[in-house]
Amino acid sequence: MNYWSYLTEQFKHFILTVGDVSFFTGRFFKEVMSPPVEFQEFLRQCYMVGYRSLPLVATTSLIMGMVLTLQTRPTLVDFGAVSLMPSMIGISIVREIGPVITALICAGKVGSGIGAELGSMRVTEQIDAMEVSGTNPFKFLVVTRILATTVTLPVLVILGDAVGLWGAFMVENVKGSVSFILFFNLVFDYLTYGDLIPSIIKSFFFGFAIGLIGCYKGYYAERGTAGVGLAANAAVVITSMLLFFIDFLAVLVTDIFYEL
Repeated sequence: MNYWSYLTEQFKHFILTVGDVSFFTGRFFKEVMSPPVEFQEFLRQCYMVGYRSLPLVATTSLIMGMVLTLQTRPTLVDFGAVSLMPSMIGISIVREIGPVITALICAGKVGSGIGAELGSMRVTEQIDAMEVSGTNPFKFLVVTRILATTVTLPVLVILGDAVGLWGAFMVENVKGSVSFILFFNLVFDYLTYGDLIPSIIKSFFFGFAIGLIGCYKGYYAERGTAGVGLAANAAVVITSMLLFFIDFLAVLVTDIFYEL
């Protein structure tokens, strides 16, 4: 009996959370369509999300490209298909690995940062003070951050893909003496717009999910310092799960489109 009661409570909590997030999302779209536009704050958040995340994204992408090449090369050598290495690495990074890894990095860094920042503002009653003074805290704090993550993440994905391919080239150049021109000619010979465009489109949804969950958890953080940590942790965990779900849907839709 206790077990079923626990499941019932968890299911009820899940449904209520989905409803709250849906209401939060609807409010975002309502606020983003109404003036005024907090353009300066939006640019500042783009700097915070994009520029400050770039070193971590670039380093991770570089190592990812190098490790993927080192791990895959011996198998292709055994099958005599080492000439397919650049094209295989290029498709793997551009289609799937680059967008997902970059989104997970930003979920950990940006999502937790947004949750902690807004959570601390809620705990210290700064958001309440903004409401009393006549300022719209939702537009200034939430809308600008969600827009910044949505716009910035695809740029980070493109840069991460480029750095990852550069890392793969460095390994292939050392192991197989492949020139820069030959390597990237082989990469782009097999890459198509059907590989690039879906990965960029789903990156917008990744960025939207990161900003939305981070802002939601921080904006409605519980009172007390413990609530700030819980908001940051929940933002990372929920966003990571949501990213995999969005990625699955994106791959499913793309596969159905190709079959048509």
